[in-house]
Amino acid sequence: MQYVQGLSCTNCGKSYSPEPDRYLCSECGDRGLLEVEYNYDLIRRNWGRKKLADNPEPSHWRYLPLLPVNPETIRPLLRVGGTPLYQNRVLGTELGLTEVWIKDDGLNPTGSLKDRASSLAVVKAREAGREIVACSSTGNAASSLAGNAAANGLQAVIFVPKRAPSGKVAQLMIFGALVISVQGSYSEAYDLSASSIKRWNWYNRNAAINPYLMEGKKTAVLELAEQLDWKLPDWIVLTVGDGCTIAGAGKALRDLQELGFIENKPRLLGVQAAGCAPITRAWEQSEPLQVCAEESLADSIAVGNPRNWRKAIRAIKETDGVLVNVPDEEILEMMRLLGRKSGIFGEPAGVAGLAGIRRAVREGLIGKSQKVAVIITGNGLKDIDSARKAAGEPYKLPPDLARMEEVVSKEGLKEQ
Repeated sequence: MQYVQGLSCTNCGKSYSPEPDRYLCSECGDRGLLEVEYNYDLIRRNWGRKKLADNPEPSHWRYLPLLPVNPETIRPLLRVGGTPLYQNRVLGTELGLTEVWIKDDGLNPTGSLKDRASSLAVVKAREAGREIVACSSTGNAASSLAGNAAANGLQAVIFVPKRAPSGKVAQLMIFGALVISVQGSYSEAYDLSASSIKRWNWYNRNAAINPYLMEGKKTAVLELAEQLDWKLPDWIVLTVGDGCTIAGAGKALRDLQELGFIENKPRLLGVQAAGCAPITRAWEQSEPLQVCAEESLADSIAVGNPRNWRKAIRAIKETDGVLVNVPDEEILEMMRLLGRKSGIFGEPAGVAGLAGIRRAVREGLIGKSQKVAVIITGNGLKDIDSARKAAGEPYKLPPDLARMEEVVSKEGLKEQ
């Protein structure tokens, strides 16, 4: 890791050597989240946009100088990153904008952006000499860890809350993870994972604690910038659960500015579910976070006790950004709208950003002529029950053409 200078505490500033299993500041405890520090001068001397353009590597490992891993460490076989970016004017019009870009991170190997973090976790576990990696999750972090661990010859132990969607749990079982379904909330699943990790000395993949995982998540924005030829839009929109993803976006923008890759710094719009929005409240009230209930069908962002809220709020403030909340009914509406206007199938947490865009436009936070990019963080196949709520049920007919005539007439379909 020739470009990594060390780890620094975001609370007290104390520095640490970048050991693969260093998670928190010894002085500050849970408040002492650490951040990876890079030697940007050295990176600028050895690497730039030209070298990156000449690199044939299609995955997020193409950004290796900005990732805290040893280049020689074995990496999982899965191709993470390289997800497509689409411009969709029809969807933009529906949201009240002239230009919207959609990055579909639901096309990562296990179906979510969190593959970017989990690929880093299994590499760091290798560097720490661990064979078992564990985490708590509402579903996506779990399946991404299970898949990446399987692809790197490691064992995953996963703690999920009772409400975790069955599709995500099925993924875990297929990938060979040891799955513990905690009959309680996500916070209770997290607590059991933390005590188990400490008891058996497993590698900790919990993103809010492990400083390396945010570095993986930031590659979504590094990739977005490269796909747009380093001309970023006015806004980048992300959903917010524990705060790690939007914090990673903020870190990516700092990296890009430090290296001179971009001239303009977009504002970040963070979107939380109205039924579980503790980070929004802390930001609006300028108060410490208050734990709240987890009442939203957008399970991946329904985190009542987010550990990474300080980094999330810092990213919002550094970019002059905004946090907004959206109700579940608007999230379901966006599942339908995204599918019908773009052919992209997003899960509730993955599409909540679209609902946030429309709300921000209506409230005058985003100007109608401004350019916006949104990252769809998870695939709709993760949560079929919510998809059914959004889309409704199919017509159920006997094999009778006369009944089919009725349906065609009702739907207004024309003879060709």
